[in-house]
Amino acid sequence: MLVRVSEARHGDDTLQQRRASAIRTSLAEGHVLPDIAAIWRGTEFGSVVSDTITTGWDALDKELPGGGWPCGSLAEVLSPQPSVLEWRLIGPTIRRVVATDRQVVVIGPPKHPHLPGLAHEGLDQRHLIWIQAEAPAERLWVTEQLIRSNAAGAVIAWLPQARQEQIRRLQISAQACDGLVFLFRPESAQHEASAAPLRLHATYGLDWELHVHVFKRRGPVHDGVVVLPSVPGGLSSVLTPRLQRPSLLLAPRENVNESAYALGSLAPRPAAQPLAVH
Repeated sequence: MLVRVSEARHGDDTLQQRRASAIRTSLAEGHVLPDIAAIWRGTEFGSVVSDTITTGWDALDKELPGGGWPCGSLAEVLSPQPSVLEWRLIGPTIRRVVATDRQVVVIGPPKHPHLPGLAHEGLDQRHLIWIQAEAPAERLWVTEQLIRSNAAGAVIAWLPQARQEQIRRLQISAQACDGLVFLFRPESAQHEASAAPLRLHATYGLDWELHVHVFKRRGPVHDGVVVLPSVPGGLSSVLTPRLQRPSLLLAPRENVNESAYALGSLAPRPAAQPLAVH
């Protein structure tokens, strides 16, 4: 299903006034705040205050608090190029969301969703809602409304230009949502502050694998990179074993080049002598 967004934000002022009034009421004099379960020691994973869904890779689950993608919280994924590895990274999890008969909403993808490829990941057309929102303000507004409505099993949004305060607002809304929320942004945002409790940088390797670095989580600092074996949907059945490991094909060529440099330049061959013509 494709939904087009032409107008953004209606009644936001009223919603902000209601939110401010609720905050003043909750912080009235004599009000006792509940225990904060999200506080954690720096050397330990934080207490999980919501459910999680496995990523599909044991190695990545071990690096995430609760052992998977968090529900009711933002998961921010940064990558060097959009629409290259996003579905490969979250595909196993989306398959589990669809298995529970919940909708997956996609907001503002840089490229049109490829239905045959998504079907390979288990996402059929009946469970997919694609919202075509071009303007950054429209994408942000639609993402926030969907998170607040809590009507989808997963909200997937591309927000390359989102600002710090806007992401904080999405995180506040996500805390009342029991679904997954993925924000895809460029890797240049890695040095910007973000309210998302979970932030990852993902890229791809020569042998189709994904390289994931968890640079923000509720727990100790993650050193190194998690390597996830992954072949784009449908290619694993047509690639030969040699093409599934391109690095093995390039290694012999690199060794030949290195040995040539090690031995030095080859002496030039003598010029051919011209033949006498009678």
